[in-house]
Amino acid sequence: MRFIAMEEAFAIPELQAGFPVPRTETSARWIKDWGQRLCDYTTHRLSDMDEHGIDIQVLSLTAPGIQGLTDARQAVTDARAANDHLAEVIAGHPDRFRGLAALPLQDPEAAVAELRRAVGELGLSGALVNDHTTGTYLDDPRYEPVWAALEELHVPLYLHPGAPPAEPWRVLAGRPELQGPLWSWGAETGGHALRLVFGGVFDRHPRATLILGHMGEFLPFQLARLDSRYARQEHRPLTRKPSEYFGRNILITTSGVCSPAALAGAVLAIGADAIMFAVDYPFEDTAEAVRFLEQAPVSDADRAKISHRNAERLLHLKP
Repeated sequence: MRFIAMEEAFAIPELQAGFPVPRTETSARWIKDWGQRLCDYTTHRLSDMDEHGIDIQVLSLTAPGIQGLTDARQAVTDARAANDHLAEVIAGHPDRFRGLAALPLQDPEAAVAELRRAVGELGLSGALVNDHTTGTYLDDPRYEPVWAALEELHVPLYLHPGAPPAEPWRVLAGRPELQGPLWSWGAETGGHALRLVFGGVFDRHPRATLILGHMGEFLPFQLARLDSRYARQEHRPLTRKPSEYFGRNILITTSGVCSPAALAGAVLAIGADAIMFAVDYPFEDTAEAVRFLEQAPVSDADRAKISHRNAERLLHLKP
């Protein structure tokens, strides 16, 4: 079976946006191992792909990436450098790697220009951002030109966790193990995605595509609740039910959630056409991710959609 992995990280230590600052309970052993693998493309990465049958990794700058910067000029410089680097890596292994651009959303006009350059000149397949940018979310009016450009270029935006917290979250106080990928990142990113739905982004940009990792950051399993509560609100400005934006404008990947039950539920909730495979390399185990999809309780036709066909369609890749 062909595998295209949609959420696979890289890092560039020289950038100010380089390595993430550890702010979770992850052990030092794993931080060291990931640090070695994030900057590597051949010794560790390709051998891991070959061993486990990954045909293509879709690469993106590791969190917090550009969203970790507060200086807009530095963000523009680092985004351009990261995208140039990524294009060079892909050019060296064009059959094995594709890429999602980093965007300097600190300067929306520059972000639009960089998106057009990354897609049109560098051949990247879309963009990835790490949650909010200095406390602003993508439903803010300043980002309307970004959504318009994504529509025009017909490329997706991957909304990934990992930006520095916009403000203290009291529910995490005294429970550091909840901070980060174990729980809070999913809740934060899922909330960001709901801002886009309820902020009318997809009504204004009906051809825009958003990707959520980690089996949809909890949201596919809450759609009935969203619809029920929205139907009872006094003001209902959306043109569709909240659930109807999922599977149309919002797609998901399996990254880091190797759960047959969760995948089966996601297929029932939003359809196999809206789900793509991902490992979350190097933070998750490739062998486990591949074995999970190979054995998942879905039809062979749906398995093929999830493993590669949906990604090929979305990213305009030849089968």
